[in-house]
Amino acid sequence: AEGARLMAETAAHMFGKLPGREFLQKIIEGELPPVGIGVTLSFRLVEVGEGFAAFEGETGPHLLNPLGTVHGGWALTLIDSATACAGHTLLPVGVGYTTLSTSGSMTRPILETTGRVRCEGRVVNAGKQIITTEATVKDESGRLLAHGTSTLMVLQPRS
Repeated sequence: AEGARLMAETAAHMFGKLPGREFLQKIIEGELPPVGIGVTLSFRLVEVGEGFAAFEGETGPHLLNPLGTVHGGWALTLIDSATACAGHTLLPVGVGYTTLSTSGSMTRPILETTGRVRCEGRVVNAGKQIITTEATVKDESGRLLAHGTSTLMVLQPRS
């Protein structure tokens, strides 16, 4: 627990000191630690671009619900992460964001044996105060497993 707290503090310390895309790229390159939720839920940020972010995750027994399929909250957390990071790529130094809403739809069961999945988030519209985004979750064959949207509120630095 102490190690996870220190990792989060390191990343949080750098958050307002770099443009969003550069901050996220440093996580991918290992210059900043991975985010704790990704470590806990077996997914990681793998790619960022202008208004774009992609995560990959591995299914496994630790993600199963009582019915024996991967919990839908895992896919929704991937969607929330990819959409938020897609918005984050557009933000300058010192500007933050918070998620106002995220919704998702599951299109087929995700199984323990599904293996690697990829979630790609894209900005649909970037306003000064609100950013809207969308994401897809697909298996290695390209089959759609889930999709969703998020609305982000841009947080200007306090003066």
